[in-house]
Amino acid sequence: MTIVIVTILFVGFCLISTERLTNINKTAVAIFIGTLGWMLYIGNGREYIMEQHPEEYMIFLGGESSSGSMIKQFIAQNIFLKYVGKASEIVLFILATMTIVEILQNNGCFDFISQYLRTHNSKKMLWVLSVFTFVLSANLDNLTSTVMVLTMMHAVVRNRRQRMLLGCAVVISANCGGMLTVIGDPTGLVLWNNGLVTATNYSLSLALPCLAAWCLPVWWIGRSLPERLDTEWITMPYRGDDANLKVWQKVLMFVVGIGGLWFIPTFHNITKLSPFIGALCVLAILWVVNEIVNRRSIDTSDIVQRRVPRALQYGVIQMILFVMGIMLVVGVVRETGAIADFTSFLDKNINNIWVIGFFSGVVSSFLDNFATAMSMISLREVDIMTPFQFMIPNEVSPYIQNGLYWKVIAYASAAGGNILCSGSMSGLALMKMERLHIGWYVKNISWKVVAGFLLGFIIMMILCI
Repeated sequence: MTIVIVTILFVGFCLISTERLTNINKTAVAIFIGTLGWMLYIGNGREYIMEQHPEEYMIFLGGESSSGSMIKQFIAQNIFLKYVGKASEIVLFILATMTIVEILQNNGCFDFISQYLRTHNSKKMLWVLSVFTFVLSANLDNLTSTVMVLTMMHAVVRNRRQRMLLGCAVVISANCGGMLTVIGDPTGLVLWNNGLVTATNYSLSLALPCLAAWCLPVWWIGRSLPERLDTEWITMPYRGDDANLKVWQKVLMFVVGIGGLWFIPTFHNITKLSPFIGALCVLAILWVVNEIVNRRSIDTSDIVQRRVPRALQYGVIQMILFVMGIMLVVGVVRETGAIADFTSFLDKNINNIWVIGFFSGVVSSFLDNFATAMSMISLREVDIMTPFQFMIPNEVSPYIQNGLYWKVIAYASAAGGNILCSGSMSGLALMKMERLHIGWYVKNISWKVVAGFLLGFIIMMILCI
């Protein structure tokens, strides 16, 4: 049964990496293999329980005789719910940030960026879009940031080739910005939520590699743009009852929403509660502020007229389900013991973090950056080091909290996801919006991204020497 479950994982990952060829949605594949894996696991539960959790199961029985019903009950309550809980924490965080974005977007809090797009200068347009996306993605999820900026850019730039080049810069900026913080990307969220990294140490360690992987390809893309862009001025979008908000009210909501997200790491350190609780708290406060500033203009007949991009809603819902599916399938493979066997194989044959990291970057380019990162993160458990071991540098494990392994995997999977446009949800959003083909991306963008990826990888190696 273990071979069957691992085979399902392998076939599922192959379908995910070839989504553009098969036209089978990778979110549907992730959900299917996740649910199927657990159904097969619970069907062979007795063998797995006695191998992996014999002591816990005996305590659960409490002297009663074992039966098929008791085994299924133990798996459902003591094993399955653990992975559902971990996945739900990430999903609820993304859901909260998505709602925060929706409130800010509906109130015109991001409209100021449209004013900076009123230019024909390609370099100014490129860096305004890139910097805004990078900063926004560091605070929100990268897919949300990408869809928002691409929507604004699409309304301004009329030339399709110019939109494709600028869109590629936006995707690179979103993925690199997301990797910079623990709240900007699902991978960082998983690492932080599981206690593998701390927020400040994670961001400081990845700052220079992240900037290198971002700035070099974006600068190179700028050299392919003409000096003057084919743009058209746009009017501010109609927002129904939100049109009466004053500038200071929009600024207030922006500060509450984005500033609140910055406070989440501090909230987590103080309370030790899951980060999604902090995100929900920020959402609640922003919601109250929204009701207050709109108290004179909101009525029930106007609320339904509020304009929310369908691409944003649909894309984020897909990402939420994809994250849930991947975490479930990785969890069931771990419970079979297959991951422990593979880890032992790596320790005997490829016990080098940099080689594994480089391999992760290559795989994430055609699979998916989150699926790759979760697969590599699941190979290891966090090590607990003694004070004596910390005094000897050579004895410090790369798998401790804030260890090198977690950061290398996070960087390699995120930056590697930019090598091919299909390596991330953000890239797929660009492909759908601009009808961009993989061949064009490989010819014009991939080698620039590879140069940035390698530069950041080398910087990371130098900093760790």
